[in-house]
Amino acid sequence: MPHFFISAAHKSSGKTTISLGLCAAFTARGFVVQAFKKGPDYIDPLWLSQAAQRSCHNLDFYTMNSLEIKNMFGMHQTSTDLSIIEGNKGLYDGMDIKGTNSNAALAHLLGAPVILVLDTQGMTRGIAPLLLGYQIFDKNIQIAGVILNQVRGNRHEVKLRESVEYYTDISVLGAVQRDIRLEIKERHLGLMPSNEDNQARHKIHTIGELIADQVDLEQLMRIARQAPKFTSNIVEKSTHSTDVSIGVIRDAAFGFYYPGDLEALTRAGAQLVFIDALHDSHLPAVDALFVGGGFPETQMEILSQNNSLKKEIQQAIENFMPVYAECGGLMYLSRQLTWKNKTCQMVGALPFDTVMLTRPQGRGYVRLRETGYGLWSLGAQSEFEAHEFHYSKVINVPKGLKFAYQVLRGTGLEGNYDGLIYKNTLASYIHLRDVDNNHWTQRFVDFVRKQKFI
Repeated sequence: MPHFFISAAHKSSGKTTISLGLCAAFTARGFVVQAFKKGPDYIDPLWLSQAAQRSCHNLDFYTMNSLEIKNMFGMHQTSTDLSIIEGNKGLYDGMDIKGTNSNAALAHLLGAPVILVLDTQGMTRGIAPLLLGYQIFDKNIQIAGVILNQVRGNRHEVKLRESVEYYTDISVLGAVQRDIRLEIKERHLGLMPSNEDNQARHKIHTIGELIADQVDLEQLMRIARQAPKFTSNIVEKSTHSTDVSIGVIRDAAFGFYYPGDLEALTRAGAQLVFIDALHDSHLPAVDALFVGGGFPETQMEILSQNNSLKKEIQQAIENFMPVYAECGGLMYLSRQLTWKNKTCQMVGALPFDTVMLTRPQGRGYVRLRETGYGLWSLGAQSEFEAHEFHYSKVINVPKGLKFAYQVLRGTGLEGNYDGLIYKNTLASYIHLRDVDNNHWTQRFVDFVRKQKFI
């Protein structure tokens, strides 16, 4: 199926805005668009999902092997007209000197033509040597075009186009003028999540129209059609009849869920019941609870005031309901949360408090080893990869707690361990992903099923 890869020379070049604009523009023209995001990320995929009107999926070398990436890519391309892959950071940036997990490596693996988004602020003729360097650095990469971003007017655009056309053979596919209407509010982990922005749909529509007016969509589609076809060896089917229900708290405070994980929970036999912790007064009749990450600090007053739901969640945990909480979910289940010199009472099920700080307390990839205390573990001493993104930390932590994971790389809950075990609750700063090396969703559903029928 047609596809291309959106990358940049460095982060914060505007590639997410361009990517979601392209998703919205092609979708508005009747194309079925599938978006992908490289690396571990929740926020950009939320925007891309809304723009393409279907779930965006992550492709990540750290948690997935190459065959798994290719199979997932091929599987989600089925019945689509175009796939758009958005990179992270710069085209050649990666974790090692050889760039084995870089954007370029992913583009090469998928045979994807690369479209470079370049922030042109302060540049004219200097854009040419930059592009020439990117071309010769890796001969395996096809830089099929460039989209000029943050252009400061027609005169600036003419100079840029003349430089690119005179010195290189790279096509200029568009010139996006600096425009306040293209800006999306940012927060400490990137863009503000679209599930918090009441105007997200209007914003996406506006960005789509602006990008369509300034980028050659027909030429982009011609480039996309040059990419190789992909097929998938994955056949996803239910492994168990639906016999358990899992409440998933999803609202403006908690929106960090991988679509593939929610789908895997369903295939494992779970009915997902979505809960709004901001407005639902009572916990529905469910067998377990999954509280993902997000930004509970931005909604902490409303969360704190919903006393009836907090009380029912605390009681369910005390009654040994299986509960899995990640990052923001961990903060919500703690006793209290402090941010900007204000403290609000949370659920109070976990024996510590949380506080938001101005610097990252844990950010990036992690490697974990199972301690053997996990409720649905792979088995003692088993190791797997995941990631963490948190500006909060736990305080007033008592001694003698049990943890599911030893942290081999990363920060976790207290440097050496993460995955607090309390009764049938596992709460962690770590974000898991259901991948070949760690099918956590099946084990979680099996645990829920076992507890239900004890």
